Amino acid sequence: MYPSDLTGTYAIDPAHSRFGFTARHAMVTKVRGSIPVHEATASLDAADPAASKVRVVLDVAGIQTGNQTRDDHLRTGDFLDAAAHPYITFESTDVEHVGGDTFEVTGELTIRGVTRRVTVSLDHTGTAVDAQGMTRVGFEGGTVINRRDFGMTYNAVLETGGVMISEKITLEFDLSAVKTV
Repeated sequence: MYPSDLTGTYAIDPAHSRFGFTARHAMVTKVRGSIPVHEATASLDAADPAASKVRVVLDVAGIQTGNQTRDDHLRTGDFLDAAAHPYITFESTDVEHVGGDTFEVTGELTIRGVTRRVTVSLDHTGTAVDAQGMTRVGFEGGTVINRRDFGMTYNAVLETGGVMISEKITLEFDLSAVKTV
């Protein structure tokens, strides 16, 4: 059982949330970026977490890494292919309260038209009433995917060995959601 104040329907607040990623570059450093929320909702049931549902749609065209040339390349067919697949989607199939403040949300992640089952570990970071009198909840966490599993195979071999871009991509989530019902 989890606190009943978590039960309700929520809209993700894109101004106070981050859907990010990290990839290793040239085998020596990490590149971080984010993809803006197009739409995201959650229906949470504290008494029966398995009855909870989460749906997230991210807008690939808005990807940002702090480098316009890289961002433009990530939108091409070498990577996310924004022209043919403008959105990344996640639809939960199971939510489990694994103890304390931690939940595991399993679902279908679709990138570039390829769907894979993933599990995201999320920690409930708090519940509060904001300055507008709205109930707000926070979660943070992430998961690791292999970009090749989603058809992103572009890479370059380095003279010193290794490759330019890691296959392993860490997805990072810092979420703020406002209770609507």
